[in-house]
Amino acid sequence: MADQNVPPRRPRDDRDWDGRQHHNADGYGDPNTPAPYGYDSPHPYQGGYPAQADPREQYGEGYPPVGHPAPAPRGPQWVGPEGLGRPAPARPAGTGLPTLDHDDESGRKVGRRKAMVALGGTAAVVAGGAALAMTPQIRGLFGDEAAAGDATGSTVTDGTAARPSGQQPSTVRTYTEQNESYMGSRAGEALKKNAPAGGRSFSGPAAAAAATQVTVKTVLAKDPILHLARRTTFGPTPAVIADIKNQGIDAWIRAQLAPEKIEPSKAELKLAELPTQKLTVQQLRTQRDQLNEQGAQPEREMVDATIARQIWSKRQLFEVMVDFWNDFLHVAADFDGGEAYRNSFDQDVVRKHALGSYPEMLVAANKHPALLIYLNQKDSRKDAINENLARENLELYSVGVDGGYKEPDVRQAAMLQTGRGIDKDGKYVFKPEQHYVGKVKILGFTHPNNSADPKKADAAIDAYITYIALHPSTAKYVAQSLATRFVSDTPPKSLVDRLAKIYITNNGLIKPVLMAMFCSSEFWAGVGQKVRRPMEYLVATYRTLGVSPDASPKHNNGDSKRTPYARGLRQIHDKLRELGHYPMGQPTPDGYPDVYVAWTSAGTMVNGWNEAGEVLAGNRTAFTYTAPEKLVAKPPATAGAYVDALSQRLVGQKLSTREKNLILGVAGVPATAKVDATFNGAITAVARAILASPQHHLR
Repeated sequence: MADQNVPPRRPRDDRDWDGRQHHNADGYGDPNTPAPYGYDSPHPYQGGYPAQADPREQYGEGYPPVGHPAPAPRGPQWVGPEGLGRPAPARPAGTGLPTLDHDDESGRKVGRRKAMVALGGTAAVVAGGAALAMTPQIRGLFGDEAAAGDATGSTVTDGTAARPSGQQPSTVRTYTEQNESYMGSRAGEALKKNAPAGGRSFSGPAAAAAATQVTVKTVLAKDPILHLARRTTFGPTPAVIADIKNQGIDAWIRAQLAPEKIEPSKAELKLAELPTQKLTVQQLRTQRDQLNEQGAQPEREMVDATIARQIWSKRQLFEVMVDFWNDFLHVAADFDGGEAYRNSFDQDVVRKHALGSYPEMLVAANKHPALLIYLNQKDSRKDAINENLARENLELYSVGVDGGYKEPDVRQAAMLQTGRGIDKDGKYVFKPEQHYVGKVKILGFTHPNNSADPKKADAAIDAYITYIALHPSTAKYVAQSLATRFVSDTPPKSLVDRLAKIYITNNGLIKPVLMAMFCSSEFWAGVGQKVRRPMEYLVATYRTLGVSPDASPKHNNGDSKRTPYARGLRQIHDKLRELGHYPMGQPTPDGYPDVYVAWTSAGTMVNGWNEAGEVLAGNRTAFTYTAPEKLVAKPPATAGAYVDALSQRLVGQKLSTREKNLILGVAGVPATAKVDATFNGAITAVARAILASPQHHLR
């Protein structure tokens, strides 16, 4: 029988794959120490998970920490011109805003901390509900004073411990299960109660926007143009808002769905300054020693380039979809082999198909050396079968854990997929002598698989991959994931069902699914229903502040190996690693969770605010910044009016009276006070406080 060739099953929870991988999840060591190709280091599952929310914040202290034991989180570190952890440059006394960990002479926390947390904490209240913001960590920022509201608790919200929503995140297995588990908390229940419940389709996005009434509670302005910009880009900018207004909603979306027609930005052209990004897999392999001597790290330069595109590319919807697929069809940047193959996977699999056909993307992924190495498929042969890729193809990349497959399906798929490997030149090759021959039946797919001929056997595997990519369960899985990314942490079933139907009708093409979503009332009704994850918050901050990719006149490069642009991108990259969220950063193949409750880390929130302060102060001299006193072209002469104008510039709307008063308190002036363009010296503090508001945290 076929199953006789399959090794004994290990318990699924240990996730203990065969083969070598490297990097743990504690921030990946010292980012400034060049890592030579092919070095050994711990398996990604051995170090725990990135710095996301501890489930004890949502489920109660009885739960163990997320994942396996991980090192204690590091405190905020300054990422300056000399890299992560290097001393910050001296600043004139009285300039800038102190970090939120600073104490005054009396030992009490500075009042600005309380104001900032009061602002930022409400960002957690996605729609204005009361209990969600104050997890124990965030309450701790207030010292001994207790803040109102408590989102913690172990109550299962859907009434059954058999579902992921009744389990802690460390015990579930897939991308969507992670999201469901986090949403099973009391905080998740608060979100569910405020989500739009249903909807309908319209003839076009503009018609849907015009006909949809936003009924959810939210602090965001119910402006469809702002809503569209927040969801389909990495953060609105004045230029994006102007483009949507000038072109109209329908035309702007059509243009974004044709990224090949959008000219590259200046920053994208400057990516030529990242030398390894121009090299082929063959060149990366043959130049390995030379690149090591130079301290080049191709997989990190790929992340640098991704960050640059997120901040500056005009093809914003495309970049959002690239990020989506990098979570859904996830291959970590840091794995043993990533230095040679991960950039090719980014270009030839994810970016090539991000707005195309998912079945074609999955077929291409299953023939790419990066995935074959990452999930050990290259080591699988008929007499020693490795089922890692076969399992993840079903569990993570297609039908999902509830998709109807059973253990025999995984084993049969693993047998069918034997023979796929990599030749001595690092290229995909089918090895017929390693391929299992014999009839297979997998989740309704049957094939005689009666030949080891490379063309026939390879075609049989492609047919199976295409089959599972077009399975109804995959359609629902993709639809649920897209709706979670673009609409709500708890997307309405009505929308998911419609998107799944469109996916099947169009044979897995992604553009029709996206257009159907933009034509739905559910999309336009979901204002304020998504919170930016740490990377999204920081990228949006750079975008709204109008940071330029050109070096500041104050910049002293001091590095003959890298340009200021390359060094600046690495500084952002290092900061995102510190925050526990960066492109392709999750070491495990399930990708980052996409719901707010997974990211309620007070330390990460404060660290993000401190980074906003560094950007506002122009301390990242590898780039050019707009001075905060010049963000508003003609600043009003009174403090209250100035806060209104500055918030309009940074977050696209005025703040509430309460938030405005908190910010005036940060500056120490009443609304009627006369101020100059520098807000009487407090403009950096005021701007950073606005960037700590829920209006900037929400997308």
